[in-house]
Amino acid sequence: MKYRVIVPVLALVALASVTATAPATTARATAYANCTALNRALPHGVGKRGAVDHVRGSTTPVTYFKRDNATYNANTKSDRDKDGVACEKL
Repeated sequence: MKYRVIVPVLALVALASVTATAPATTARATAYANCTALNRALPHGVGKRGAVDHVRGSTTPVTYFKRDNATYNANTKSDRDKDGVACEKL
């Protein structure tokens, strides 16, 4: 009689532990057609984590772009100066 109660309880505990540790689904990174389209969604551009905007002269670098490796990797064609920040804009 004890085994009839214990087995279903153990099965429920095992199922709950598998469900609790299941990975969350991640959204796919969007590849934009050009910088105009990217800047509509991300006004200051997108860059890799740890990237620094490369500038010339006394121009102020963009520091508040979105840092997201997946989105940057989907839009590397838009990083003309290859500094790790695509479509940077003040």
